[in-house]
Amino acid sequence: MASTTKSVGAGGPNGNTSLAAITHILALFTWLIGPLVVLLVTDDEFVKANARKAINWQIWLTIYSIVGGLFVLVTAVIGVGLLIAPILFSILGLIDLVFIVIAAVKATDGEVWSYPLTIDLL
Repeated sequence: MASTTKSVGAGGPNGNTSLAAITHILALFTWLIGPLVVLLVTDDEFVKANARKAINWQIWLTIYSIVGGLFVLVTAVIGVGLLIAPILFSILGLIDLVFIVIAAVKATDGEVWSYPLTIDLL
């Protein structure tokens, strides 16, 4: 899916842009647990929209990691899996970091950013 931005609910000056940005950053350290807790405890629709996007991204990142792990296992049979694994998982980690920083900056600006390569599940 293409990445898009949109303003939601009480976003901007009336929404809690700091908490929305922190929700994305939490995902770096807590996987989807931090954004899930934020989604469940907040009443701010802008923060909830950002939490949903962060959770969706973490779910899809996990799926991509599992597929990558299976690819590494399959290629290990022919001897290249151990060479591919560090590159593959470094790239996934870098993509995660870059996407989370972009989403946090967009949230600070009052926007809800849709992560690329994700289909909304929540």
